[in-house]
Amino acid sequence: MSGLFVQASEVTSMNAIEIKDLSYSYESGLPALKEINLSIKQGELVALVGQNGAGKTTMVKHLIGLIKANKDKISIFGQDVFGQRVSELAKRVGFVFQNPDHQIFHDTVEKEVAFGLINMGLPKAEISERVEKALHSVGLESQAGDYPQSLSRGQRQRVALASVLAMQTEIIILDEPTTGQDYHERLQIMELVNKLNQEGHTVVFITHDMALVANYAERVIVLCQGRIILDGPVREVLSQQAKLAQTLLEPPQITMLGSRLAPSSEVILTVDEMYTYLQKVQEGD
Repeated sequence: MSGLFVQASEVTSMNAIEIKDLSYSYESGLPALKEINLSIKQGELVALVGQNGAGKTTMVKHLIGLIKANKDKISIFGQDVFGQRVSELAKRVGFVFQNPDHQIFHDTVEKEVAFGLINMGLPKAEISERVEKALHSVGLESQAGDYPQSLSRGQRQRVALASVLAMQTEIIILDEPTTGQDYHERLQIMELVNKLNQEGHTVVFITHDMALVANYAERVIVLCQGRIILDGPVREVLSQQAKLAQTLLEPPQITMLGSRLAPSSEVILTVDEMYTYLQKVQEGD
């Protein structure tokens, strides 16, 4: 065992997620996804962004089996998800809902985190070890015996994350992972996400927070009205301000400031990068 959890499989040469020509409409007939083609390699750290109704959650629901995909539309590590049960997919793809109350139903935090492991039939000793490590990772070890609904929303969000971490899935998908968190909790969650990715896990996080994207994502996929309109390295995507405006998204303020101060220089993503740029300007003077 290495780091927080076991290393993800060494399958860097294949796609962790592959979507081919996926379209989907709601029962009302309103299209939610239109001809989505997408590959995410093992070990990538990807942000999925777009306004409400863009199709982000609908796409993810296909990946975890809550919406059934047709044959040959979606594969996880080369295996077609068609016909697979949600419980089977949950062993490889972990999903943390935006609203933690949609996935928390046990009467103690410890039981909640252990639930998936018990269903997998793991030995009690291994379950205890995984639960303890997962709770420690999200800073909730002292709340193990607490009733989840007595916790703050931010704490319940971390309980949901701990439940996924304990499953040790190769792919982790998080829907607005920092919702309800204060600054220090946000930092803790995203540093944990970053560490999991460094250990080999494929991580996809859905967010409206473009500063979060700039600080943590390697790649950004932008959805608008059910279609992918941008997909690429974070610096490249955040330079496309006109296209982002179509989705009512804006780059972080520091990036927009950088584009005004130095329109011909490399896109500035973070405060640290701005500081470095200003130092160079000062030294040049």
